[in-house]
Formats: sequence, structure tokens, C-alpha cells
Amino acid sequence: MLRIFHSIFGASTENERYPEAVVREAIERAVDGTNPWLRGLSGYRRKLRPAVLHAIDHIVALANSMQTPLELSRESYGRDPQLQLYFISSEQMEQILRADPELTTFRAGAGNANRPAWAQLVMKCEQHRAFGVDLLGETIVRDVPQVTVSMSGHRLLDPTADLAETRRHLMRRAFNHLLELALARIAAVEDVREELLQQRTLLQAKHDALERTGWGFSDPGESSPQDDELHRELAAIEKHLLEVGGDDAYIEKDLEILIDVLANAEHQLWVDSLTLIVDRMGIRRNKASADAPELVLRELHNAAGLQLVARMVVVPPAVAGDSSQ
Repeated sequence: MLRIFHSIFGASTENERYPEAVVREAIERAVDGTNPWLRGLSGYRRKLRPAVLHAIDHIVALANSMQTPLELSRESYGRDPQLQLYFISSEQMEQILRADPELTTFRAGAGNANRPAWAQLVMKCEQHRAFGVDLLGETIVRDVPQVTVSMSGHRLLDPTADLAETRRHLMRRAFNHLLELALARIAAVEDVREELLQQRTLLQAKHDALERTGWGFSDPGESSPQDDELHRELAAIEKHLLEVGGDDAYIEKDLEILIDVLANAEHQLWVDSLTLIVDRMGIRRNKASADAPELVLRELHNAAGLQLVARMVVVPPAVAGDSSQ
């Protein structure tokens, strides 16, 4: 999958087309990542092609929109307010880096112990309301409503010895994430379909039993109010089954879902700017100052509610994973 993005990195569909082999490989990856039975549908490649091209365009632009990499070192920490927001202290930063499993694996690779590691740092931004102490003029005031800002769940994704390579990994991860979102929607439809099929089977069995036994005072050959109600329930279930993909149409429905997710990639996975004014104590302020600069972060979102602050970083060889300790 990564060779797809080796081929398309930096390309523009406005000026040049992606190689046909690359597009076909991306289509097959989309099928493998969701429902391989889609290959049984006539023209599945033709139907998927526009959506896949749109998704590739989107994730290339997303990767190119990431900010300039930050160096994760003690020296950088002392002068960079973003790093001071990301980590409580330089000691905590180094502790997190030493414990990061992906960085540890990278450092263990041949020749990587003395190389800088480029990676995507992701973490969750947490904002909590609290009451604290503040200085108003020269007066200390207690029980002041405040919002504290902190980061948690730090992870390094796809560390490599080359920035361009890490960007390509980011694109691959983004494409795979779109497939995960599509698969989640497909699975949800399958759950509904299975439940409806079970309901239909039970209702039909009940209906057959009532007809055989002559339910209540009605003649077995006549329609009773209970029969009418069962028919209405069965009709409603059949209608819903058709909406989610009937017995013979579920693969077509899965293809529709996959196309919809990829064709609307910008609404499934996107990056927004998050502007914060935070002082060294982690308190959010209304106005920027020397002690509380305005910081513009990049926050990754998806249609399922994911929100993660993301930043491309470089880790000097002096900061290593556990394997070098």
C-alpha cells in the first residue's frame, strides 16, 4: 500500500494524472479493506474510480497541510510555547519518548540509533473547568472560574529516518482510516439486516403457527386482525431490508457505502485549526500576552467524533526508546 503514495506524493490531478497502476492498486486496497466480495459486482472498478481519486487528492492535501516539524529536545522545549503546552516538562517529554513503542522499534532498526526520527505526534487536548487562584492587578483572588488545558495520550506514529517517508506513511494511514470508517458503516448496516432477518423469521413462524391452529375465534382459512397486524409488521421489515440492502442487494449496498465515504473524504477525515491562548500554568486566557502567547494547533477530526491534536515532529538521536537505555 505504501508504494501507492511513493508514486503519488506531490502529484497534482490538475496537471498530471496518477499512473493507472497506482489507481488500480488503490481501488483494490479499498475493496480488500472493506468487503472483498465487491469484486463480484460488474464494473466495481469503474464505479469506485472517481471516489478513490477524490480520496487520494484529499489525503495528499491533508498531509501537505501539516505544520513544519517541531524538534522534541530540551533546547526546543525551553523556547517553544507549543512544546510547553504539549508536555508538562522536558522531563515528561523525554519520559514519554523513551516509553513510546514505535520509537523504540525504530531505534532498534539497523543504523537508526544515531539518526533523527521523523514522526507524527498525536495527542488528546483536554479542557476542564475549575476554580483556582488568579492575580487581578496586584490582588490575589481565589475561587476564580478557569479553564485548564492539557494534553494526554501522546503517541508517535510511523517514525522513519526521512520526513517525506513519514508523510507518505501519514497518507497511507489516512487512506486506511477512511476504509475503517466505511467498514464501520457497512458493519452497522449488516447488524440491522441480521436483526431484521431474525425478526422476519420469527414473525413468519408465528404467522404460520396461527394459521395452522386457527387462532382465537377466526377460521383458519380467514384473515384475522392478528394476521393483518403480522402482515403489516412483515411488510415494514421487508421495506427496511430493501433500504439497507435486501437479501440479493447487500453487496451493492456495501459498494454504495464505500463510494459515499471516499467521495466525501473531506467530511470523513479532516484537519482544523485550533487556536488557544494558554499561560505556562496551563490556564486558558482571553488575551495573548508575553506569558500567554496565542498558539495555533492542528486538530485531526473524523466523522465518528475523533479529535486529536497532530504535529509532525523530529526526535534527535540523543532521545531514544527503551531499547537504547
